[in-house]
Amino acid sequence: MKNGEAQRTTPVAADATGAAPLSAPDGEQHGTRQRVARSILDHGPSTAAELADRLALTQAAVRRHLDALVADGTVEAREKRVYGSRGRGRPAKVFALTDGGRDAFDHAYDALAVEALGFIARAAGGGESGAAAVLAFARERAAAQGERYQQLLAGASPAERTRALAEALTQDGYAAMARTAPGAPGEQLCQHHCPVAHAAERFPQLCEAEAEVFSQLLGTHVQRLATIAHGDGVCTTFVPSAPPAGHRPSPAPETPTTATPRTAGRNPA
Repeated sequence: MKNGEAQRTTPVAADATGAAPLSAPDGEQHGTRQRVARSILDHGPSTAAELADRLALTQAAVRRHLDALVADGTVEAREKRVYGSRGRGRPAKVFALTDGGRDAFDHAYDALAVEALGFIARAAGGGESGAAAVLAFARERAAAQGERYQQLLAGASPAERTRALAEALTQDGYAAMARTAPGAPGEQLCQHHCPVAHAAERFPQLCEAEAEVFSQLLGTHVQRLATIAHGDGVCTTFVPSAPPAGHRPSPAPETPTTATPRTAGRNPA
């Protein structure tokens, strides 16, 4: 085989489970395994049945790849969270990416994002002008995302809007959920995955713009309590149960426009 020439392999037929047989080339097995992990990244924690449906594989095939992903530390199994009354039987098991699994996907995209945002800041003259230019970009990006979410939230009552926003975020791969806030009249919007976490560590304007859009969508002033970008396991936003009388939606609390070094490692989500 000549240098730089890829080795040709004959396609191997799938077995009865819908997955390539054990004798299939390693690259073929790895490719399907990456599709399973990518589907979890894009859609959040998923059951084997959900993955099988999205990827057009049998559950047996998906479970085989999930076992391998769990073994190498890319994916972990969790009990599926159930809101409201729980039916009979054992709760479904969902599979979520570990911190290491997220990093494997995020690094390449974040490296490009950091370079692009750095270019925007330098092109605007650096310093305060550069920070303002990055914030303008982040706001435009967040506003476009918010327009899509607004359509999904249109039919939700005020009490259901946080949960509806969490569902919309999950569809975009943020693995979000809404829960009652402990010790405060309101809810917490929790995002267990952030596709731009490393970029947001350098450019917190991304988090600032996102919080502003949350405030606009939910019709109340929200408060960002924690972010994955600054070392927390989950991005957590506090949403008051009801806005004060005469309140108008306003931007989120001021966020420093310079990155803060991480002071703690990521905690399990």
